[in-house]
Amino acid sequence: MSIEIKVPTVGESISEVTLVKWHKKDGEWANRDEVIAELESEKATFELNAEQAGIIKIIAKEGDTLNIGDVVCSIDTDAAKPEGAAEEKPAAVEAKAEPVKEAEPQTTDNKQQTTDNKQQTTDDKPQATDVKATPVAAAIIADKKVDVKSVTASGSNGKIVKQDVMDALNNPGRKPGTVLFERNEREQKMSNLRKTISRRLVEAKNTTAMLTTFNEVDMSAIMDVRKKYKDKFKELHGVNLGFMSFFTKACTYALMEWPSVNAYIDGENIIYHDYCDISIAVSAPKGLVVPVIRNAESLSMAGIEAKVVELATKAKDNKLTIEEMTGGTFTITNGGIFGSMMSTPIINIPQSAILGMHNILERPMAVNGQVVIKPMMYVALSYDHRIIDGRESVGFLVRVKELLENPELMLFGKDPVKSLLEL
Repeated sequence: MSIEIKVPTVGESISEVTLVKWHKKDGEWANRDEVIAELESEKATFELNAEQAGIIKIIAKEGDTLNIGDVVCSIDTDAAKPEGAAEEKPAAVEAKAEPVKEAEPQTTDNKQQTTDNKQQTTDDKPQATDVKATPVAAAIIADKKVDVKSVTASGSNGKIVKQDVMDALNNPGRKPGTVLFERNEREQKMSNLRKTISRRLVEAKNTTAMLTTFNEVDMSAIMDVRKKYKDKFKELHGVNLGFMSFFTKACTYALMEWPSVNAYIDGENIIYHDYCDISIAVSAPKGLVVPVIRNAESLSMAGIEAKVVELATKAKDNKLTIEEMTGGTFTITNGGIFGSMMSTPIINIPQSAILGMHNILERPMAVNGQVVIKPMMYVALSYDHRIIDGRESVGFLVRVKELLENPELMLFGKDPVKSLLEL
């Protein structure tokens, strides 16, 4: 018997998907529930599983745009299982999860953003004895420590000659075999995710009265807290103490004090939220995605950090669900990990505001009449002026600044002494 595998329903508003990749070849055996293909909607990437074991007959091709319900492939369930095919895993046995390496979301520690790139080993030095080259060329390679992968051999039988090594030294960074100043062009189909990002950004610019207000934050206090407690925090909670938890916690307090920043316009009505679902912008392999931390106002610092790691890891592996990327009330994005000094982030509609974090740089600041070097970060709040007035936007950002510069205030949301005295 042959059964058809169709595009499943993945969301109320989604009518088509793109077939990104086949994990099985035509005529190949697939076990029941084994992943056979990868599909991409306008919001997320998801996997297609085999409903029964059998031989795959591919109908749709990679890159095809398919409607919900279209046939992707068929499975011949009566076919004999070929020798050497992978055994089907018993459904009752759960596979042991491998330890997940913490991903680097767009909302993590700015101070750690360049250190990993600097830790490059120097052990892989080219060895002239392993190179098929003339004696002179081999001597230059050994003396100048030339990476033989950057050298294009032009001698007989693929031998590297002196001129090949000199060309590599005179044109560092050029790929072997390429021509300088070449003018090639490539055409690539835009993915559904990129189409959605493009459409939503244009819609946000055209349908909102967007303005941006700026401020700067002295990050000394937070950096001191992290330096003092990060090891103990990691030991107790199993996650790193990054900047994201501080910013998220500060924003939740400020959102409760300025509810219009946490609201959005629905027709002629304004929808206010008594909770904070914080969207975090994360760089994924196929573009920027914005998963949501639900009820962030109720989470601890460790809870926020754990959720950031979970969502960032899923984004990196294209495992985010549509539910995990919808329903946010406010967004935080961090261009600082890419070196951004200042920017004007675009609102993530239908939300009404987005906070932009940036790079931390040491700058001279005037403190009590003295010039002091401080680690400073510019922060930007883009907001919809139709619902948020200037007083509210500035007040919100000033409150975020106050909480970040005085982390102890985030314990109660205000000064502990004032809380004690009920002032």
